[in-house]
This record gives sequence, structure tokens and C-alpha cells, in this order.
Amino acid sequence: MKPMPVANPPNPWASSVREYLEEVPLAQVEVYEDHSKEILAKNDSPDIGFSFSVNPYRGCNHGCAYCYARPGHEYLSFGAGTDFDTKIVVKRKAPELLRAAFERPSWKGELVMFSGVTDCYQPLEASLEVTRGCLEVCAEYRNPVAIITKAPLIERDLDVLQQLHRDAAVSVAVSVPIWDQDLARAIEPGVATPKRRIQAINTLAKAGLKVSVMVAPIIPGLSDEGLAHVLAAAKDAGASSAGYVLLRLPGSVKDVFAQRLQAALPLRAEKVLHRVRETRGGKLYDSRFGQRGTGTGEYADAIAQTFEATARKLGFDRAHGPALPEVSTFRRPPKVTPQLSLF
Repeated sequence: MKPMPVANPPNPWASSVREYLEEVPLAQVEVYEDHSKEILAKNDSPDIGFSFSVNPYRGCNHGCAYCYARPGHEYLSFGAGTDFDTKIVVKRKAPELLRAAFERPSWKGELVMFSGVTDCYQPLEASLEVTRGCLEVCAEYRNPVAIITKAPLIERDLDVLQQLHRDAAVSVAVSVPIWDQDLARAIEPGVATPKRRIQAINTLAKAGLKVSVMVAPIIPGLSDEGLAHVLAAAKDAGASSAGYVLLRLPGSVKDVFAQRLQAALPLRAEKVLHRVRETRGGKLYDSRFGQRGTGTGEYADAIAQTFEATARKLGFDRAHGPALPEVSTFRRPPKVTPQLSLF
């Protein structure tokens, strides 16, 4: 992704505001260390089908205008706009922390989601391999895993994923919200093309893994027009299930999305924002459980009906979230002391 001028909505948690009196500087990627002592995040949202997740990174260089995780950067005294895209916080000790969590007697081998917030296979992962290290720990402990990503980089870890498939359980969801390549580049500037993501689905499916396609988020008035193309291509590539989530714009995400939409697609921006409001009771976002992912109103209903009819026609299973295997596979590997290792 090319450097962009620094642009962040006002941070409601910041005690000071920065204003540039001359030309706004370009934002370069900066990497920060996260020294958290825990890596497993517990989720109790009724809208999400998993309880535990691992997020090796905070912020994401994919730069998707719609990312619902943006407000989380404000708690770090960063901005939700350009800062989120370029100030990436890395949990380098994530594999070590995950191993410690698995060693606790309270851990029973519950499914772990990668990531649930920012993409665990964003560009920095290519060199840092933090996600891979965590997956290797999961494979060692035979702990079930689910992954959602936009990045073909996941193909690098086929060996670990196949080991998890043999010894525990693993499912992968690949996110392809926009079919048109130019529209995708405008809204998701740092992500591989839609067709390249479809190719990743094919690679994973041919390797024997369970793969689903997530049309997430569907952007009313913009990406819903390509919904059928995404589903058909994913089915041909080997995806077995499909799901969708309607665009979510919590907090400062509304400002980032509207600003970037107007800058990249000025002739379509007002139509898209109007359609978003149609699905959110006249607002840009409705945070109610049960409504956040689907919206309300005739336009939201039409999107749901189109998705369901197309997925059913193509023979997709409905993606209801990752599931545990019927029998627990979790095992703590035996500890080998230096003395015993001599025999």
C-alpha cells in the first residue's frame, strides 16, 4: 500500500489534538511492541460464534476503509484512520503466551479463533511469522483452530494447517466482500485482488481443508451488486460454505469510511451512504445485538434474500461459525527432562 497523508478522525480519548499548519506528511509504517501478558481474548457477544480468540496484531496495513476494529486504536492514543493502517502493534511473544495458556489446568481445549479483530495474515506476518508460531503451538497441543483472513499469505502455512486438520480441527474463512477489482482497490487498498483470494480458497480446498467464503462486509449500494459473482467463483474454487455480514460502522469508523469513500469514489459516495442509512434505520450504524450484522428494512431484507437464494442455488452450506470436533483432541505434550532424554 502506498503511503498516504496522515488523516485521523478526532480521538475522543485523547487529551490533545495535533494539527498540521503546512503540508500534511505522508504516513510510513511503524511497528510497536505489545507487552501484554495474556494472549487469549474472551468473547461473550451473542453475535459471534466463538469464545476465545488470538490477535497477534493491533492495527492493519490492509487499510480497509470499513474495518470495525479501527476504534480500538484510539485506546492506544493513536488515531482510527491513517494511524490504524500504519502504526502496527505486534505481540511478538504471542506463541510463548499461548503455550502458557494451554498449560493452565483451566484450559480444556476450546476452539481458538484467529483473529476476530485485525487480520492475522496482514503484510507484516510475512516476515515476523507470529501467527505461524501460534498455529504451531496449537498443532503441538492438538487444539482446534478457526481462521478468517483476506490474505493469500495463509498458503505459506499449509503444512501446519494440514497437521491441525489431521490431529485436531481447523477451518478457514476467506473474506471476499467486493468482486470488482477496481472497487476493491479503492476500498481495500492493501489487500490482494478478489481473484487472488479466490485462488487461495482453491489452494486450501485442494489441500483437503474445510474452507468457507465470507462476503464480509456487504456494502449496500456498492458491493452487493457483485455478491453472486463472489459466491459462484468461491464455489467453483472449492468453498463448502458461505456467510455474510452487513457493513458495520461503529464509532469513528463512520468518519473514516465516509471520507475515503468520497475521496476514492466521489460519484458513488452519496448513493452508498444513503443505502447504508436505509439498512440502519436512517443512521449509519445500529449497534444492537442481532441487528449489527444484518441490518433492518427492505434493502437489508433484499440483500439477505439474494444471498440466501444464491447460496442455496449453488449448494453452499450456511456458515454458522466454527465448531469443535465431537471428541476433544486437546493434549498437553509430555514434558521431557534433560535426564530422561539421555535414555
